[in-house]
Amino acid sequence: MKAIWSMAGVLLVASLALGQEEGRSTPAQVRIAQARSAIEQHPDYPQAYNDLALALARRARETGDPALYAQAEKALEKSFRLQPGNVEGLKVQCWLLLGKHEFAKARELARELNQRAPDDVLVYGFLADANAELGNYEEAEDAAQWMLDLRPGNIPGLTRAAYLREIFGDPEGALELMRNAYDRTDPGELEDRAWLLTQIGHLHLVRGEHSEAESALTEALRLFPRYHYALGVLGTLRMEQQRWADAVELFEQRYAIAPHPENLYPLAKALERAGRSREARDAFRTFERQASRESKGVDNANRELIFYYIEHADRPAQALRLAEHESARRQDIHTLDAYAWALHANGRDPEAQQQLERVLKVGTRDPLVQSHAQAIAARMEASR
Repeated sequence: MKAIWSMAGVLLVASLALGQEEGRSTPAQVRIAQARSAIEQHPDYPQAYNDLALALARRARETGDPALYAQAEKALEKSFRLQPGNVEGLKVQCWLLLGKHEFAKARELARELNQRAPDDVLVYGFLADANAELGNYEEAEDAAQWMLDLRPGNIPGLTRAAYLREIFGDPEGALELMRNAYDRTDPGELEDRAWLLTQIGHLHLVRGEHSEAESALTEALRLFPRYHYALGVLGTLRMEQQRWADAVELFEQRYAIAPHPENLYPLAKALERAGRSREARDAFRTFERQASRESKGVDNANRELIFYYIEHADRPAQALRLAEHESARRQDIHTLDAYAWALHANGRDPEAQQQLERVLKVGTRDPLVQSHAQAIAARMEASR
């Protein structure tokens, strides 16, 4: 299962407001309106364009609409025309790169910013995010520790530390950090609290604590009805409970809100488990078409597509080609796990085990990784 709270997601906390009262603006919409008003009053002030770009990036996360990133980039262009290379604009540019999954470029820019502003907590957040997504976990941990050293107890530092705790196989420590972040969050920041509750629910799910997971996710959806992150985790919980019809409904809601191929793949699997074979086939075909279209880009559903080729389409060679392509770009544990599974599907178990040893060395207790490791070890033992 792909991690539901990537480091880029930690940075660009979503603010989906489709379930809010009619006429009530989301936090990002409020910020967009404020920035545009500031631009009208002071069209030669670069920071107003930076503020608009950042608000548009947050709105992109609210809606799942990548076109908003293009609008944000246009706002930044105006900022840089007024003041070339201004630091605040470059920081927003780093946010955008992370939001678009351009992790290598984001890391490069974050390093440059770190040289210019070595005590900037947010810049260390960029370094933590980019390095974690690329699989450079020691560098990510160093950056997250700097955040907490510079400003003890800051919420972005706590959430990044929590993410890494889970990666390193300590979901208990991750849960403690995430609860700490939740307790420190302003009660009026409803979306931020819903996002944190979603992560808390996810960590309870990882620990097998279904009742606690459901409680956290239910509260997240109360704060932000139809919140797509919470819908996804709740759908995963329903799959574990074998409540297939409920899972289908939740995944359908999420896909309607954020129609991306990585959100369609679990829906297709839920439809299959629910016995809705024709709809599942249609969903898998649509998923393959959408995921293939974006497979060469950096913001893709390649990990899901690899598993689809292996487990549903019986095309292991195609899965391996894609896995080789993706693992050349990033070496995070989930990408390496998919690569190992593709090697296994092609009968190359010693190489698969080698890749999984790299994953397990990080410390992860991810159930999917563990099941893959067991399957590969069992076949290697049987072949001796």
